[in-house]
Amino acid sequence: ISSGILVGKNQLPQLHELLQQASLILDLEPPQLYVRQHPSPNAYTFAMRGKKPFMVIHTALLELLTEDEIRAVMARELGHLKCDHSVYLTLANLFVLAAGTLPFWGGIIAQSLQIQLMAWMRCAEFTCDRAALLVTRDPKIVISVLMKLAGGSPSFVNQLNIDAFLAQARTYETASQSQLAEVLQQAQNLNLSHPVPVLRAREIDRWADSQGYQTLIRGGGV
Repeated sequence: ISSGILVGKNQLPQLHELLQQASLILDLEPPQLYVRQHPSPNAYTFAMRGKKPFMVIHTALLELLTEDEIRAVMARELGHLKCDHSVYLTLANLFVLAAGTLPFWGGIIAQSLQIQLMAWMRCAEFTCDRAALLVTRDPKIVISVLMKLAGGSPSFVNQLNIDAFLAQARTYETASQSQLAEVLQQAQNLNLSHPVPVLRAREIDRWADSQGYQTLIRGGGV
């Protein structure tokens, strides 16, 4: 409340309406939304039991995105609420803190659990990307958000090419086909809470062509 602007019908109404739309599609009560002045493009959601959840979007991210892309970001954050990820995200953060403060064997156990939780967190991000696709129904919108987060700049945003980014993602996937490359990629991603953007782009592109997604859309499940 003290470090951002609370969005509502009378405050940044366009953003308020985008959140209402995304929440309706995912069958969720809209959380509170704050816009915070920050140079790093980011968005995140907090949820505590018994409290109304809230979402924060940085101004740097808003400056990079179109209206459809902003709705996709909101849908991603709503995905965390829809799947009740908050409990597990809190556990993961606790293990990160505990690993450096526990005795040796306790620290080893905490680190092992932390690795497993980080792997779960990366899977959770794939799930939230799917929530964004279910709201936008256009994989290129979701992929464009990932591309801009990977290397977008307000000065050059109009020169970014989604097809070239997908080609880059396929190159990354092909490079992992050797055993050594696969080991190196696993080591690179081991302590990441989010999968690398090119991999997320490839996964959402693949899921958009899947029978599961088509069934949801055609069957009126969303």
